[in-house]
Amino acid sequence: MSGALNDEELRFRDEVRDFLAHALTPELRLAGRRCSGIFTEYHDGNRWHRILAQRGWSVPHWPVEHGGTGWTPVQHHIFASELAAADAPPRAPMGPGMVAPVIIAFGTPEQQQRWLPAIRSGEDYWCQGYSEPGAGSDLASLQCRAVREGDDYVINGTKIWTTHAQYANRMFCLVRTATGGKPQAGISFLCFDMDAPGITVRPIISISGDHELNQVFFDNVRVPVSGRIGEENQGWTIAKYLLQHERGGSYAPQLRARLRRQRRAFAQANLRGAEAGDLALQLAELECAVDAMDAMDMAALRAQVRGEPRGIRPSMGKTLGTELRQRLDELAVEIAAQYAAVGLPLDDRLDGPLPLPEDAVYAMSAYLNDRAASIYAGTNEVQRNLIAAHLLAN
Repeated sequence: MSGALNDEELRFRDEVRDFLAHALTPELRLAGRRCSGIFTEYHDGNRWHRILAQRGWSVPHWPVEHGGTGWTPVQHHIFASELAAADAPPRAPMGPGMVAPVIIAFGTPEQQQRWLPAIRSGEDYWCQGYSEPGAGSDLASLQCRAVREGDDYVINGTKIWTTHAQYANRMFCLVRTATGGKPQAGISFLCFDMDAPGITVRPIISISGDHELNQVFFDNVRVPVSGRIGEENQGWTIAKYLLQHERGGSYAPQLRARLRRQRRAFAQANLRGAEAGDLALQLAELECAVDAMDAMDMAALRAQVRGEPRGIRPSMGKTLGTELRQRLDELAVEIAAQYAAVGLPLDDRLDGPLPLPEDAVYAMSAYLNDRAASIYAGTNEVQRNLIAAHLLAN
């Protein structure tokens, strides 16, 4: 990409690299390399967020008046690419990238002042209350009820697959505030503290052994009406706006970082013969796919700065990005298997230096964790339906 950058962009890239060289500790780089999920564990991710906040770079996509940087699309892309290349820990998006755009777009000035500074600094850590046991991709069928009593809503029900709820001190949540008519018309968007009486968080351990997910239960939980974003029963409009941000963003930088680490693992395996040639070909094909994803990310960023509507770009990016991530995981498992085939040990002492690249050790964990990538944020089947509907209508 450097050949396409002008002098100002090259100076910006060098500024980012210099900052990362000094701010990213070896421990944080290790956490970034060994992250097998979509973002790092809370303690490392939030520590890195706070370091970025001190530099003024924790929320670069926000409007400048709320603490954003005012960067160009190319600068945003450079920043994301340099973070990934330096093995910076991927940060949880629920606060900075999901609820914050909603608060900026739909919140009152009082709500913006109440929540945005603490998201920007890392003081607050948010989780998302969307899915329920009977309402996943079909969010309109959610049944978690909120009944208004004076200045409070009283919530009863449950949410599931709630990522990092065990760490979060705040939640943004879709609740049913009316029945009858279209189900989308009776949903409201609430924000509240996770230490409210009546909230219970129960862990869900994934097949990879990770504890990222939880089920959250609400038993007569009282939350202030002042925590409602937008009007009552306007939540479906807000939810759709938020999902564009959840599905959007740049996929290519993290994918390229994974590809780089897999190339290193492949090279260190020192393979020969037909199987080596097949793996090398797969790596080359995936590099072409990541390049294409990179070009699509840049096109989406440029369209965004021109003020064009997002349209189906978030659905396209989510579908292609998550499926490419899964292809990279599958290849990582194949490469890791070669170490066992040639008799190299997979050391169990994962708290120190390893005799082989981290990706070879963590390949299966990432593979299992990322089976959900084509499900969360709206299944890829649903995304294809959205894309088809848009194209057929035009």
